[in-house]
Amino acid sequence: MNAKSLLITFEGGEGCGKSYQSGVLSRKLTELALPVILTHEPGGTPFGNKISRLLKWDDKQKLSPLTEMLLFNASRAQLVENVIKPALKTGKIVICDRFTDSTIVYQGYARGLDLNLVSKTNEAATQGIKPDLTILLDLPVEIGLSRKNKLKPDRFHKENLAFHRRVRNGFLKQAVQDPERWYFIDGRQPKEKIARIIWERISQLFAERTA
Repeated sequence: MNAKSLLITFEGGEGCGKSYQSGVLSRKLTELALPVILTHEPGGTPFGNKISRLLKWDDKQKLSPLTEMLLFNASRAQLVENVIKPALKTGKIVICDRFTDSTIVYQGYARGLDLNLVSKTNEAATQGIKPDLTILLDLPVEIGLSRKNKLKPDRFHKENLAFHRRVRNGFLKQAVQDPERWYFIDGRQPKEKIARIIWERISQLFAERTA
């Protein structure tokens, strides 16, 4: 990994604002003429986008938790090999809307797969690449789901409240276990304020890297 490269990931439950805030951060970095790539999971490559459609929108087949986990990591492996790894090698800042922690939380904590199995599969798919910073946008489940009510619900949005509460609790547990990497933000705040908070943390991260 290049000394100037960074991998910044956004995590959180449904409707927390990850896609919006990752886009805001990407545009801010671009305005400053910093080399940045914005990507997302599942997807981010032509192959990954096909897997994403299967995972999120194919209601004809019931996927087992193990199948879900393996499909997410097949998409991830392609994204890492084709996009993330080359970008980091050339000193770019990579922003990813969801990454390995989502698989640990959704398929591990929420679906009940063995956490060690999920972590080892994630590690194989990422070739050991880990985020430098993970921003957690935390939101009560009911608020997050209500924000997405105007959108067509995908397979995960359709899950019951108990599932989504396990997702939220899983993210919170992950953040507690690795406080140096995770940055917790209350997602109920106005989006403009959240963007400012994120930028303050990114600025601090830049200062730490150049110190």
